Amino acid sequence: MDIDLGAAERVAAGIGAKALAVGADVGSAADVEASVAATRERFGVPHILVNNAGTTHRNKPLLEVTEDEFDRVFRVNVKSIFRYVRAIAPVMRDAGGGVILNVSSTAALRPRPGLTWYNASKGAASLATKSLALELAPWKIRVNALCPVMGATGLLEHFMGVPDTPENRERFIATIPLGRLSQARDIAAAALFLASDEAEFITGVDLPVDGGRTA
Repeated sequence: MDIDLGAAERVAAGIGAKALAVGADVGSAADVEASVAATRERFGVPHILVNNAGTTHRNKPLLEVTEDEFDRVFRVNVKSIFRYVRAIAPVMRDAGGGVILNVSSTAALRPRPGLTWYNASKGAASLATKSLALELAPWKIRVNALCPVMGATGLLEHFMGVPDTPENRERFIATIPLGRLSQARDIAAAALFLASDEAEFITGVDLPVDGGRTA
């Protein structure tokens, strides 16, 4: 699911017939409900929800962040979790349980300067994860958070606040003990574990996927 339907369709085509592309704005209640309905129609009851939508304001002094930037960050990073949990938790409850994964960030655990309101949004995601884990446990719904370190995504330059050059990347890589940025496969592997039966007794955790950044 993506706000850019064309991008979602390209990813779904790469996965194959078992994937469904849905266009939706995670901050819109109507879009969220429609995306859940489309998923249920195609696949049945969803047993795993990954709240992966995220954005940031550009790295800059906190007093330079506009109210519109603040609102957008919290709408995407926090309100999306609120909307999808409300839409899917009752369905999981009625089906006997499920797994919810919220993609937080090392920003919630060890924040970098210049990203105060982004950091705060990820702090909200992590704390919501712990509270959801407690409240949804009686419904056999496990809730955990993934906390990736900075990765080579379209948001990298915004996180750095400087041009994406090899020299500037090296400055940030130097803060990661294992010596590289995170990659999508790192996050996917952690998500697969937490969503699996092997993790059936794990709930309410922030799992850093960070090459030692928060150690």
